[in-house]
Amino acid sequence: MAIIAKTSGDGRLVRISISGRFDFSQHAGFRNAYTIEDAPYRRYEIDLSNALYMDSSALGMLLVLRERAGGDKADITLIGFNDDIEQILSVSRFDNLFKLKRPQAA
Repeated sequence: MAIIAKTSGDGRLVRISISGRFDFSQHAGFRNAYTIEDAPYRRYEIDLSNALYMDSSALGMLLVLRERAGGDKADITLIGFNDDIEQILSVSRFDNLFKLKRPQAA
């Protein structure tokens, strides 16, 4: 399980990739990924294409990021999630709080 953050060349996008289980054990790594610098990031992409599982603590971590990124004005897109994670996001109504970009069909 790993969390990797990459910032775009212009510093306006942070892409955080999550592998394995996205649960409380990832808390410190996830927080560190978006607080590396205190720069005025405009957009965040959370890449869940390699995430196998997500629990309620992961949902909470996403909500904390949303608040830090501006609340209702935050620009956060969740991308690449599998069917199980999509169901969790749907039941939790995260489509009302985040942009959801489903993976491309193969």
